[in-house]
Amino acid sequence: MPGGATVALVVVLIALVAARLTESAVTCDLVVSSLTPCETYLTKGGEVPNICCDGVKTLYKDANTTADRQMACRCMEQAATLVPGINIEYASSLPGICNVHLPYPISPTYNCST
Repeated sequence: MPGGATVALVVVLIALVAARLTESAVTCDLVVSSLTPCETYLTKGGEVPNICCDGVKTLYKDANTTADRQMACRCMEQAATLVPGINIEYASSLPGICNVHLPYPISPTYNCST
Protein backbone atom coordinates (compact mmCIF):
# COMPACT_ATOMS: atom_id res chain seq x y z
CA MET A 1 0.00 0.00 0.00
CA PRO A 2 2.31 2.77 -1.15
CA GLY A 3 -0.60 5.23 -1.30
CA GLY A 4 -1.53 4.52 2.31
CA ALA A 5 2.05 5.07 3.46
CA THR A 6 2.18 8.38 1.58
CA VAL A 7 -1.05 9.55 3.20
CA ALA A 8 0.25 8.54 6.63
CA LEU A 9 3.50 10.41 6.02
CA VAL A 10 1.62 13.55 4.93
CA VAL A 11 -0.58 13.38 8.04
CA VAL A 12 2.50 13.07 10.28
CA LEU A 13 4.21 16.00 8.53
CA ILE A 14 1.10 18.17 8.88
CA ALA A 15 0.90 17.27 12.58
CA LEU A 16 4.56 18.22 13.07
CA VAL A 17 4.11 21.56 11.32
CA ALA A 18 0.94 22.30 13.29
CA ALA A 19 2.71 21.47 16.56
CA ARG A 20 5.59 23.76 15.60
CA LEU A 21 3.18 26.61 14.86
CA THR A 22 1.52 26.30 18.25
CA GLU A 23 4.81 26.57 20.16
CA SER A 24 5.35 29.80 22.01
CA ALA A 25 7.18 32.54 20.12
CA VAL A 26 8.12 34.14 23.43
CA THR A 27 11.30 32.89 25.05
CA CYS A 28 12.84 33.62 28.42
CA ASP A 29 15.68 35.36 26.58
CA LEU A 30 13.14 37.75 25.03
CA VAL A 31 11.50 38.38 28.41
CA VAL A 32 14.82 39.05 30.13
CA SER A 33 16.14 41.30 27.35
CA SER A 34 12.85 43.21 27.23
CA LEU A 35 12.66 43.80 30.98
CA THR A 36 16.35 44.23 31.92
CA PRO A 37 16.14 48.02 31.35
CA CYS A 38 13.41 48.04 34.05
CA GLU A 39 15.57 46.50 36.78
CA THR A 40 16.44 49.74 38.57
CA TYR A 41 12.81 50.87 38.61
CA LEU A 42 11.61 47.44 39.78
CA THR A 43 14.01 47.46 42.73
CA LYS A 44 14.31 51.15 43.66
CA GLY A 45 11.38 52.95 42.05
CA GLY A 46 11.79 56.45 40.68
CA GLU A 47 11.71 57.41 37.02
CA VAL A 48 10.84 54.69 34.50
CA PRO A 49 13.30 54.86 31.60
CA ASN A 50 11.77 55.07 28.11
CA ILE A 51 13.77 52.00 27.11
CA CYS A 52 12.02 50.09 29.90
CA CYS A 53 8.58 50.97 28.52
CA ASP A 54 9.80 50.12 25.02
CA GLY A 55 10.67 46.65 26.30
CA VAL A 56 7.33 46.27 28.10
CA LYS A 57 5.46 47.25 24.94
CA THR A 58 7.54 44.92 22.77
CA LEU A 59 6.94 42.01 25.12
CA TYR A 60 3.21 42.80 25.24
CA LYS A 61 3.04 42.90 21.44
CA ASP A 62 5.02 39.67 21.03
CA ALA A 63 3.02 37.76 23.65
CA ASN A 64 -0.13 37.68 21.56
CA THR A 65 -1.28 34.09 22.17
CA THR A 66 -2.21 32.23 25.34
CA ALA A 67 0.93 30.08 25.04
CA ASP A 68 3.08 33.21 24.61
CA ARG A 69 1.53 34.92 27.63
CA GLN A 70 1.91 31.80 29.77
CA MET A 71 5.56 31.49 28.75
CA ALA A 72 6.20 35.18 29.50
CA CYS A 73 4.54 34.76 32.89
CA ARG A 74 6.65 31.72 33.79
CA CYS A 75 9.82 33.47 32.62
CA MET A 76 9.01 36.53 34.73
CA GLU A 77 8.45 34.28 37.75
CA GLN A 78 11.87 32.70 37.21
CA ALA A 79 13.58 36.03 36.58
CA ALA A 80 12.05 37.52 39.72
CA THR A 81 13.78 34.86 41.81
CA LEU A 82 17.14 35.79 40.26
CA VAL A 83 16.86 39.55 40.85
CA PRO A 84 16.81 40.28 44.57
CA GLY A 85 14.71 43.13 45.88
CA ILE A 86 12.00 43.42 43.24
CA ASN A 87 9.20 45.50 44.71
CA ILE A 88 5.85 44.00 43.76
CA GLU A 89 4.16 47.41 43.92
CA TYR A 90 6.60 48.81 41.37
CA ALA A 91 6.18 45.71 39.20
CA SER A 92 2.39 45.92 39.30
CA SER A 93 2.45 49.62 38.39
CA LEU A 94 4.78 49.19 35.41
CA PRO A 95 2.18 48.22 32.77
CA GLY A 96 0.05 51.27 33.60
CA ILE A 97 3.03 53.60 33.56
CA CYS A 98 3.97 52.21 30.14
CA ASN A 99 0.37 52.48 28.84
CA VAL A 100 -0.07 48.72 28.49
CA HIS A 101 -3.34 47.18 29.65
CA LEU A 102 -2.99 43.70 31.10
CA PRO A 103 -6.18 41.73 31.77
CA TYR A 104 -4.58 40.13 34.84
CA PRO A 105 -2.72 41.41 37.90
CA ILE A 106 1.04 41.35 38.35
CA SER A 107 1.33 39.28 41.48
CA PRO A 108 3.66 36.62 42.89
CA THR A 109 0.60 34.46 43.56
CA TYR A 110 -0.85 34.66 40.04
CA ASN A 111 -1.22 31.25 38.38
CA CYS A 112 0.53 31.43 34.99
CA SER A 113 -1.42 28.49 33.63
CA THR A 114 -4.72 30.43 33.71
